[in-house]
Amino acid sequence: MIDRTTVDKIYAAANIVEIIGDYVTLKRKGVNYMACCPFHNEKTPSFVVSPSKGLYKCFGCGKGGNAVTFLMEHESVSYPEALKMVAKRYNIPVEEREESEEDIRRNNDRESMFAVNSWAAEYFMNYLHNESEGRSVGLSYFRQQRRLTDATIRKFGLGFCPSYGDRMTTDALKAGYKEEYLKMTGLTKARESDGHLYDPFRDRVIFPVHNISGRVVAFGARTLRSDKKVAKYLNSPESEIYSKRNEIYGLYFAKRAIQQQDCAIMVEGYLDVISMHQVGIENVVASSGTSLTQQQIRLLSRFSRNMTVIYDSDPAGIKASLRGIDLILQEGLNVRVVLLPDGEDPDSFARSHTADEVRQYIADHEQDFLNFKARLLLDEAKGDPARKAMVIGDMVQSIAQIPDAIQRAVYIKECARTTDTQEQVLIAEVARKRLSSSGDRETDEFMRRQSAQIRDEQAETERAEAINVRVEPGSSVETLESALVQFLLQHGHCNFEVKEGHHMVDCNVAEFIFTELETDKIRFENPLYEKIVSLYRSIYEEQGVGVKVPEDRFIQYNDPDVVNRVVEILMADKNYTMSKIWKRNDIHVESEEEMLAAGVPKTIHIFKSKVIDRMIRQQHDILRKEDLSEEEQSQAVKTLAHLNTVKVKLAKKIERLIL
Repeated sequence: MIDRTTVDKIYAAANIVEIIGDYVTLKRKGVNYMACCPFHNEKTPSFVVSPSKGLYKCFGCGKGGNAVTFLMEHESVSYPEALKMVAKRYNIPVEEREESEEDIRRNNDRESMFAVNSWAAEYFMNYLHNESEGRSVGLSYFRQQRRLTDATIRKFGLGFCPSYGDRMTTDALKAGYKEEYLKMTGLTKARESDGHLYDPFRDRVIFPVHNISGRVVAFGARTLRSDKKVAKYLNSPESEIYSKRNEIYGLYFAKRAIQQQDCAIMVEGYLDVISMHQVGIENVVASSGTSLTQQQIRLLSRFSRNMTVIYDSDPAGIKASLRGIDLILQEGLNVRVVLLPDGEDPDSFARSHTADEVRQYIADHEQDFLNFKARLLLDEAKGDPARKAMVIGDMVQSIAQIPDAIQRAVYIKECARTTDTQEQVLIAEVARKRLSSSGDRETDEFMRRQSAQIRDEQAETERAEAINVRVEPGSSVETLESALVQFLLQHGHCNFEVKEGHHMVDCNVAEFIFTELETDKIRFENPLYEKIVSLYRSIYEEQGVGVKVPEDRFIQYNDPDVVNRVVEILMADKNYTMSKIWKRNDIHVESEEEMLAAGVPKTIHIFKSKVIDRMIRQQHDILRKEDLSEEEQSQAVKTLAHLNTVKVKLAKKIERLIL
């Protein structure tokens, strides 16, 4: 376990803008930053990062927290793992106490697989640079055939796997790594005939695949043999830590350049990315030979809405990848295409040109994807009306994917001009395609979007009102509990005056709430609120009355649900929201103290009244039992009478407070 001192150092060093900025494009808005939320699909930014508070909050899906909980949510890692990720970023040594048997048992396969991959990446890289076989075969290939510098080779962690059948596996086992994790990551396999372990990547150069946070999730291994019976590339299998549909090769190294240049360049293979980076074009990533997926496109769209796809001159390869471009259009990204000269691919082109020459070529030759697609397919359909009709249908299919109506209209007009087709015919066909895929018409689709927006606004209002609670007699127990938690977190250290008899008595907010709850032995129904209140009470008892409970004790708590709810409350404008509550009830409030004097007693008494109502219903249920003894009946009647007396007193207090 990580000791508290180290945790405090990690939180002190964590820059939430830097950390979240590695995953989404943040734009400054006043003192905060905004972006489209990485946790749900949205086009209008509702994700807010507050550097002064060290918090983030999405007002669309409701997720919120700090830099550590962001990593927990985004990377699907545990609290200690997220802390270690932040510590590593800021070079903070992590001191851990000895793990108990229970701690060891809880270590999951995922972290063990990351550890194996990390060791293997270092092993392959060391073998490439320090072993004679690695230098003579692998390093000479990278240096001489691919003309990569040592700095580039080390940047991407390139390596070599020994040619001897089980050398890597044997060394891994000697180093203490378990066979099961070597198999799960695909680094080791067992022969079917005798079960003997061997290295599937043997005698190949190695390309580690990093996820967006820089952890090695997989490997690509290229043979240097000319034997066509041997697969050119072998890749790690799908696993708990690797899904090729979700990963983009090179994104970890390219994400900052993509943000800065507001454009991602998509190429095909590992060496295409590496050579482009070496020449100085760093906003380059690769789909690694697979068709683009929706998950990959959404991942890229966090950093830029603009994408340029570079193709070599192979027509078959271009056609095979066109469907993936339709997915890009469907996500609303702007796509442009660059076709390289005959015989060139991004790797060879980058090796034979300077960075300025590559950039100039892209600027001079990039074209809109749909125009590129039309020219490519129409050239093959010359003189054949049937094939031309198929091409137009293919174009219409692409245009129908575009979510923006204005952009669709522009493309329809351009397609009509390029294909010499009546614009109205294309409009009708696009509408038909969208109707068949969405099940509704354009106008109804617009109304659906409007309805969805209204629902989102209503949901946001409801969430806001869960924070800006209306403490009226008709309020629910849930709302009242939320209100009391808000009073504690925002005003627990403050004082207000209440009238007792003919005198005014000074009260502390937290002391008043806890005393009232303790007097009647009342606990919160919502377990999350009860947990927050218990945590507050324990800190409050440590510090004493009137001392402000530090917010970081809550926002650094190891329960994401607690953090999320506390963030919602702390990021609310307390002065505005509270005054709005009282204005709604025609209560004139000039100061915070007046607001507390009116709000805290009113909220606690209405809450207690609700609890009493519940207890009265329980006693009525008891009295309705047929097998009730006289003693039980008598006790229930006495309890009921007492509860009704308390209810009347509370009703009078509430009435006075409202008046």
